[in-house]
Amino acid sequence: MREKLQRFMMGRYGVDKLSKDIVIVSCVCLIFSMLLGSSVLDLVAVLLLVYGYSRVFSKNLNARYNENQRYLGLLNKIKYQFDKVKYRMNQEKTHHIYKCPSCGQKIRVPRGKGKISIRCPKCATEFVKKS
Repeated sequence: MREKLQRFMMGRYGVDKLSKDIVIVSCVCLIFSMLLGSSVLDLVAVLLLVYGYSRVFSKNLNARYNENQRYLGLLNKIKYQFDKVKYRMNQEKTHHIYKCPSCGQKIRVPRGKGKISIRCPKCATEFVKKS
């Protein structure tokens, strides 16, 4: 049985991150459709499930690979934005972040030092701020 499945999958794309996520979203839609009794969600879930499995069994390897790469790029952009916000929130606990008035460079200064003179490392402009 295992050999038959292996022979069947030869030359086919297989499972990737996009197809896994499509199947997961379709399962979530099915659960919500059962809870809400919505036939529209049933249809969406079935269409997503068919699309996800058609990607898995597809023989057009280049097209499926390109779709997955675009999806992973989008996920990385979203993850980067969340990580940036998380980093900024952690930094705000211990540091102030000021922008240089002349060049706009962000400068990180520790909190609790009183009024200090800040020298921009990019343009050497000095300005006074409270830390």
